[in-house]
Amino acid sequence: MLDYLRLEVRRTLRDVGFVIFGIGMPVLMYLLFTNLGDGSDREWKTAAMVGLAAYGALGAALGTGTGVAEDKTIGWLRQLRVTPMTPREVVLGRALTGSVIVLPAICSVLLAGALVNGVRMSAGAWVAVLVLLWLGALPFTLLGIGNGYRLTAQTTGVVNVACNLGLSIVGGLWFPVEAFPGWLRSLSGFTPSNRFAALGRSATEGALPSLATVGVLVAWLLVFGSYAAASYRRSARTV
Repeated sequence: MLDYLRLEVRRTLRDVGFVIFGIGMPVLMYLLFTNLGDGSDREWKTAAMVGLAAYGALGAALGTGTGVAEDKTIGWLRQLRVTPMTPREVVLGRALTGSVIVLPAICSVLLAGALVNGVRMSAGAWVAVLVLLWLGALPFTLLGIGNGYRLTAQTTGVVNVACNLGLSIVGGLWFPVEAFPGWLRSLSGFTPSNRFAALGRSATEGALPSLATVGVLVAWLLVFGSYAAASYRRSARTV
C-alpha cells in the first residue's frame, strides 16, 4: 500500500493544474485580499491566512475524488482489484493521498503570510495551525472520494468545484462571517468549512478548539465517510 501511496502522490504533484489552482490560486487570493487598501490590518492578515489556507486544503482534498473518477475511466480501478490490495486498502490509500497533497496547499499560504505579509506567531502556534488544518481536511477528502466513486470524471470535476465554492463562501473562508446576514451567519456555523477554519484560528489565538467545532467536524466526518463507503460499494458493482 505504501508503494501505491507514493505512486498516487507523485501523480498528483506532477499535475500542472493542481500546482496552479490547488497551490498557486489560494496564495494569489490571499495576497490580493489582504493587500487592498492600506494593508495595515494585521489581525485580518492572520485570519485571512488561515481562511485561505483552509480553502487551499479544501480544494486539494476534494481534488482527490477527481483522480478517483479518472481512474474509473481508464480502467485503473479494475487493475487494482486484481492486486493483493483489499478494497479497504485501496480506499485508505486514496484517503492518505488526499492527506498528503493538502500539505503543499496549506504550507504555501502560511509561508506567504509569514514571508510576505509579516504575520508573526510563536513556533508552537505555526505548528498547531498546520497540524489542525491538516487533520481537519480529512472530511473533505472523503467527500471528494465519494464523489469520485459515484460520478463520472466530468461530473465529478463540476460537482467538486461547486462543493469547493459553496463551502468556501458559506463557510466564511473568503470573507468574515460577521459580514453575513444573520440567517446565513447561523447557517455557516453548521458547515464543515466554517468549523475547519475555526480549528486553525483557535491556534492563532493560543486557544483550544471549542467542543462545538470538534463536534460539527466529527459529525461531518461520519457523514462523508459513510458516503464514500457507500459510493465505493456502488462502484464495485458497476466498474
